[in-house]
Amino acid sequence: MPSFQRVTIVGLGLIGGSLGMAIRRRRLAGRVVGLSRSALTAKRAKRLGAVDGGTTNAQEAVRDADLVVLATPVETIVPVAQRLARWMKPGSVLTDVGSAKASIVQALERSLPRHVAFVGGHPIAGSERRGLAAADPRLFDGSVCVLTPTRRTSRPALRRVASLWKPLVGRLVAMDPARHDRLLAQTSHLTHLLAFSLARAVSTGGLPEAPRSFLDATRMAKSDPSLWDDIFFTNRREVLRAMDAFEREWRAARRLLARTDRAGLRRFLAQAKARRDALD
Repeated sequence: MPSFQRVTIVGLGLIGGSLGMAIRRRRLAGRVVGLSRSALTAKRAKRLGAVDGGTTNAQEAVRDADLVVLATPVETIVPVAQRLARWMKPGSVLTDVGSAKASIVQALERSLPRHVAFVGGHPIAGSERRGLAAADPRLFDGSVCVLTPTRRTSRPALRRVASLWKPLVGRLVAMDPARHDRLLAQTSHLTHLLAFSLARAVSTGGLPEAPRSFLDATRMAKSDPSLWDDIFFTNRREVLRAMDAFEREWRAARRLLARTDRAGLRRFLAQAKARRDALD
């Protein structure tokens, strides 16, 4: 028996489309509905198997849903949630997939009507590709999904959102929204910003082709700028802190190189290698 009678996914891009495909593949919902601003995208999502039905009518999309998942850019999550909640039925649950959490969770806990419960979520999966054409039903396989409950979070709602993600990912983790933002700034947001910066700073002109190391290091610079500037600004404080920490390490490496301190630089590199090896 499906975990949900009806799930509505708002936003049918890479994440929303992939989630719809994954839910349908695992038969977690009796019906998956997609809400898009574009009628063409809604029809295409159905044709690709991402949803059972698509619509551009927001009220129609959410009024009978047990669970509504917001897969829209992070800066739009709060206003979209506030708009949709008024049409959601009592006892329904609202969640999101945003890469920044603290400001979203705080705003929605204060402003949503009492008949709708909100649980912050973030599946740590994705691609530098974008749009429905890049959707993949196995995108979340083996990934980590973070849920960000607070003291105000409904425990039954938390269990419902967990029941959605648990069959789709490799590991489900719960943590405080602020801790999520700090860790993601250090491990994801900073990494993307470094890739963008490196792509701007380095010229590969004159080489028959760019070295694989450069292509690997800058792969994330192929990501959608309009998506990532939203993320950087939404989590601005923690991203700036992560940049400060990186700058300290960068300057330390520069000093060692400028002083021709071979032993010191080798220790620096060995310590970095040990940290990276530990992640495996």
